[in-house]
Amino acid sequence: MLLCFTLYMTVIYQNTSIRIEIEESEIPWLKIFAQDESKEMTDCDTETKQQIWALLDLIETEMLTYFKPEKINIASFANYVPKVHWHIMARFKNDSFYPECMWGKKQRDGTATFASMDGFISQLLSKID
Repeated sequence: MLLCFTLYMTVIYQNTSIRIEIEESEIPWLKIFAQDESKEMTDCDTETKQQIWALLDLIETEMLTYFKPEKINIASFANYVPKVHWHIMARFKNDSFYPECMWGKKQRDGTATFASMDGFISQLLSKID
């Protein structure tokens, strides 16, 4: 089951240390993964940690500017997928789950609208070294 789920992920960037995927959702949602099998951030080498922190900062900044959300959520649980990865989500007052987390109880049928995800990805990728 997990393998099938992983096959539907869209990788938008990768190098030897990390990869960035789009999570299919009603909101703008990206995930940063360590390429190795590190289970915790403390297991990652220095280069991987630095890239993850820099990308978390960049993605949050770009999401705030581009989408103008109510809030950015950043999470790292990794209980189901026990390897280092971070979720970065642009949240809107009228998305289906707000103010709950995206794994929480649905609050309504969402009506959030926002600028093109394709445009955002192009803009983001132009700023990644």
